Amino acid sequence: MLRVRVKTDPRAYEVRIASGLLEAAGREIVHAVGKRRCYIITVPRVQRLWGATLVRSLTKSGLRAEFLTLPDGERFKRLAAVERLAATMVRRGADRESVVVAFGGGVVGDVAGLVAALYMRGVDLIQVPTTLLAQVDASVGGKTAVNLPSGKNLVGAFHQPRLVLVDPAVLSTLSVREFRAGLYESLKCGVIRNPALFGMFEKHNERLLARDTRALTKVIHASIRVKAEVVSADEREQGLRRILNFGHTIGHALEAEGGYRRLLHGEAVAWGMMAATSIAEEITLLEGRQATRILRAIAALGALPRVRVVVDRTLRRLQADKKTRGGAVHFVLPAEIGRAEIVAGIPVPVITRVLRRLPELHAAGVAA
Repeated sequence: MLRVRVKTDPRAYEVRIASGLLEAAGREIVHAVGKRRCYIITVPRVQRLWGATLVRSLTKSGLRAEFLTLPDGERFKRLAAVERLAATMVRRGADRESVVVAFGGGVVGDVAGLVAALYMRGVDLIQVPTTLLAQVDASVGGKTAVNLPSGKNLVGAFHQPRLVLVDPAVLSTLSVREFRAGLYESLKCGVIRNPALFGMFEKHNERLLARDTRALTKVIHASIRVKAEVVSADEREQGLRRILNFGHTIGHALEAEGGYRRLLHGEAVAWGMMAATSIAEEITLLEGRQATRILRAIAALGALPRVRVVVDRTLRRLQADKKTRGGAVHFVLPAEIGRAEIVAGIPVPVITRVLRRLPELHAAGVAA
């Protein structure tokens, strides 16, 4: 079993990674929090595919567990869902000693995390992510949030889990599209902080797309280490942690423009990474050959859904983004592969030019 330690207040916690770990989840949870009543928040498909395995493991370890379901999809990541789940927990007798288990992808992790943060002013949270995106990013770091119509993740709280259990075996049931969406988030970690991880994508792209267990486990582990290092150094996103938002500024705007239906989160981040890379090249922060390598690595993961960019509306959404400070939009831009900088004051004409040619950037990466 691979272990990554995340050093946060009020306590550090571990991310544990092993194929088949879901079958041992009960043992790991008891070791972390004791024998407590567990409320598993999930979506119907995950419950159908993997729910029996999880409950069997929890029951074997003497844990009482029951499911609470959330409709599947980003558009259901709203305050109404948090209220409904919390009300259900009240009806079912949940108290301050209860444990929320987030069992699903990034949406489940965000919503369940916010439920845990708010219910009776905070109960313990266990993350058991079942998508690649959630495993390499969303389940680690304690960010919980829901969306507003005006933007993504605008209402939330920091609430660190007690434990994160990552089982690469559950990725076997992911659709090709969902799987690739997670790879984009992992590639992000390589661009901003780990050149060796980026190199894995360049050298082993075919093995990763084929879900080769050995290659995939290495990438998951390396991605989580990046996230853990950054979160441990800056838990509340006052400085270094902001680099994890590479691709998210424009990516979030594109998600919102599509009503959270057109793009998966990882796909939106991929478009955002291409835009940020292009901006970095335009302002001469990033050398052209490195920009080409980044665009090529994104394109190599497969075709993205097309985007239709309405420049004026997208610019307005950028102003409403939670990363905007003092009215200035802050972009995370690659300075070189393995290092990113946070840059404000990008001239609007530069952003506008990049947005207008955004649909062409993916084709440029394919042709490179």
